[in-house]
Amino acid sequence: MLTIGTTAIGQPASLAFSEIEGGLKLGSTGSAPTIVIDGKDWPGVTRAGNDLANDFGLVTGTKGKVTTSTNDHAGSPVIIAGTLGKSPLIDGLVSSGKLDVSGIRGKWESFTSQLVFDPSEGVTSALVLAGSDKRGTIFALYDVSEQIGVSPWYWWADVAPKKRTGIYAINMKKTQGPPSIKYRGIFLNDEQPALTNWVSEKYGGKFDSRFHAKVFELLLRLRANYFWPTMWNSKFYVDDAKNGPLADEMGIVMGTSHTEPLARADKEKVKPWDWKSNQNNLKKYMEDGAKRAKNWETLWTLGMRGDGDTASPTLDARQLVDVITYQQGVLKTVLGQSDLSKVPQMWCVYKEVGGYYQAGMKIPDDVTILWSDDNSGNIQRLPISSEVNRVGNAGVYYHFDYVGDPRNYKWINTIQLSKTWEQMHLAFQKNATQIWVVNVGDLKPLARLSFPRTEIPISHFLDMAYDMSQFTKPDSTDSWLRAWATREFGAGVADGTAEAMATYGKLIIRRKYELLNREPFLYNIANYDEAENVLGEWQRLENKTQTIHDGLDTDTQIAFFEMVLHPIMAGRVVQQVYINAARNKEYAKQKRMSANILAADVKATYAQDTVIQKRYHGLLNGKWNHMMDQLHFGYNNWQDPSQNTMPSVQTIGTTAPSSGIMGVSVQNSAASTPGDAGPALSPVDPYTPENRTIDIYARGAGTVEFTITPAQPYVKASPSQGTLSYPSGTSDMRATLSVDWAAAPSGASKVDIIIKPKTGTEVKLSLALNSIAVPASFKGYVESNGAVTMEMQHFASRAPGAANANLEVIPHYGRTDSGLTLLPIAAGTQTVATGPKAIYVFYAFSSTANAKLSVHLPPSFNVNPSAPLKYAFALDAATPTTVTPVPSATLGAMPGGWNDAVVNGARVVSTALGRVEPGEHRLSLWLLEPGTTVQRLVVDLGGVKASYLGPPESAKVGF
Repeated sequence: MLTIGTTAIGQPASLAFSEIEGGLKLGSTGSAPTIVIDGKDWPGVTRAGNDLANDFGLVTGTKGKVTTSTNDHAGSPVIIAGTLGKSPLIDGLVSSGKLDVSGIRGKWESFTSQLVFDPSEGVTSALVLAGSDKRGTIFALYDVSEQIGVSPWYWWADVAPKKRTGIYAINMKKTQGPPSIKYRGIFLNDEQPALTNWVSEKYGGKFDSRFHAKVFELLLRLRANYFWPTMWNSKFYVDDAKNGPLADEMGIVMGTSHTEPLARADKEKVKPWDWKSNQNNLKKYMEDGAKRAKNWETLWTLGMRGDGDTASPTLDARQLVDVITYQQGVLKTVLGQSDLSKVPQMWCVYKEVGGYYQAGMKIPDDVTILWSDDNSGNIQRLPISSEVNRVGNAGVYYHFDYVGDPRNYKWINTIQLSKTWEQMHLAFQKNATQIWVVNVGDLKPLARLSFPRTEIPISHFLDMAYDMSQFTKPDSTDSWLRAWATREFGAGVADGTAEAMATYGKLIIRRKYELLNREPFLYNIANYDEAENVLGEWQRLENKTQTIHDGLDTDTQIAFFEMVLHPIMAGRVVQQVYINAARNKEYAKQKRMSANILAADVKATYAQDTVIQKRYHGLLNGKWNHMMDQLHFGYNNWQDPSQNTMPSVQTIGTTAPSSGIMGVSVQNSAASTPGDAGPALSPVDPYTPENRTIDIYARGAGTVEFTITPAQPYVKASPSQGTLSYPSGTSDMRATLSVDWAAAPSGASKVDIIIKPKTGTEVKLSLALNSIAVPASFKGYVESNGAVTMEMQHFASRAPGAANANLEVIPHYGRTDSGLTLLPIAAGTQTVATGPKAIYVFYAFSSTANAKLSVHLPPSFNVNPSAPLKYAFALDAATPTTVTPVPSATLGAMPGGWNDAVVNGARVVSTALGRVEPGEHRLSLWLLEPGTTVQRLVVDLGGVKASYLGPPESAKVGF
């Protein structure tokens, strides 16, 4: 279970905000501690100490003081911070027996926090922070900052520091580290236009050391240590000569992207960028990069691809081996290091490079293999048994942003946190633990939340990388979200904010904003009221989030707007524009006057997008101007459009047909009557999950009154009468039908419903009823109209398998509700005979010989080609059917169905289920390979209608 201490996420609390027995008062309103850092310690430690001193000022009103001697405290409380072997102060405390560092000595990026009594003359007690190395000490200092109430995002997302009237160090020993992942960081990429335009305004057009100081501080506060700089039109080491030394001073391990070898920027490349024809110049280029960065902490990128982040037309696996051999020779010579196992290096298996590896290319054992996702958050490959003991180990290159097929996505975040957990938890368990680096695009737009921005996804990703022990359970993302919301906005709104974030993740994974105009439109306008229901979900989410925002104090509202409300508000606007544009086209075919109203709504909502953008850019006197410059309307291929473009809409004339002004349509039909053949109301039974509705609307200018009269009293329409008027008044009304099942006849029957206008042609509809009931003892799902839709968390029972294997629920996963996955990963491949299974019980009233089971899965890959993802199912006592849902593919290539699966946020696999007779049935589900995750089950008994998400969840009895 993820813990939260004070306002720090996931780690033990060592501070309190009220007096505590045996504790040390560090600060209060108007007072702050003296922070003692030996002058011989790392400059980056002193820099972090100064940040902590400033942070005390933010929370108590008085800044702390940084000094090199314990004699300079002038009676104020004392914090002593330092690095083992670098700080004589710390080493002296260790040698005197006053400080126990046995838990951190020799470990990577670890620290201990302890109250030490009489640490030096004149100091009765002090809080001592000791790091095993430079970053261990830096993390210890920033840990105090986070605990006292300064968010890592205090500058980048304007999170208001929490004011404190008292801060006390608890008399306890706290030890943290080493981190779960050795190198953890971000890649600033695809930075045009938002970040580039912002940097141009704020920093004179260069990604200089002033800009990078802010980025590096953020990373360190997030306990990260690794950075790939922007590459589109920048050169990290050239744009500002201070950039390299600054990274090293602050404690950031520099790297470069998969296409930039040996610390050289893409924009520095020599031409032609071809190993075959220009080898001598390329060798000098790479050697110069190593020489330039040799004195700074660097994780060296090896290999090469073609120019412009493309495949090389002349490079093959043999030549790539020559490239890497040469690069390693350069490192040995330039660094004076014959044992390269002590030099961090990585080779990224990205796109076509994967084909070289799969074909048998050998990579030196001391090089980290950096496996990539598919640019859309689905990891393609992870270490197999023969690779887990490599000296260089393995890592993951992941994406929260991408420019390329099937569409760019870089406006606001479209990442579902629970999916990130599922993929990175799998990576961790498969031993890809050396490097985790995530492409975050523009940082700020993708630094907001796991939702529209990447602040939340970045925090979530890096918190997992730092301490995966806090993320062992499938519900750990929910716990993390509550902890995150508590830190940023306060405990009073944590649950509501976490729920909003989880809901946003469910809504946005259905399709990225840039793909919403893809034809045909994804949400069905008629069937299941899908399009309207989705828009209603967005509107309800925005309303709830706005209410939370309005209850916050003014300072907290700024950060809440940036990180939570803005993405939801902006996202709702884009969804509404596209959904109502699609509805407009369908309504125009029906000659509904509301088509014109929808056309006006699309135009007005589209205009809101600019208003919201200006509101964002105007925050804090324009601090974040340009950060929302990214285009997001009007894509027609993978590349950015030249400008935002509203989807087309239609308006129709106001002359009514000869049948009169009134028109009628019904749910699950595109027909409009009078005119079309009379639309048929879908049958209804006591277990139908959605209401049966009738739309009555104006099909021309004028006014008409109408009544709705069911032929039997046990069917009622609400409202039962109304007045349509266009262009003024109400042009559309929706009547909901309800049935008093206690009064309705048993079995199948029909009830006519007359919609009679005062003038014009009346409409006669027929509603088929089926008054049925399941046995009183039944518990499970109930079929209605030939469909049973089951969400994964609502199984009837689970049975564990061998090797402690279980099927576990991932809350808020997938497009509708939850996921089911096989854990632990270490349990390995399962069989139907011994593996865990979940049983879903349903009751059928239909009889069919051709039932189908549709299984909704994420767009995952077979991360172990020899053990592909696999599940099995069986109806009742039938022989289980085993399904391998993801086709095999060459590493670096996409498996069959990948494009549609990524676009749709799900791979839907339909398989024959066989004959189903009326009665109770038990559907058994086995997940046979770790990494196999299921989002939803739909049993089609002949009644499933076309839709994007599938029918709504069926009625449940006894749950």
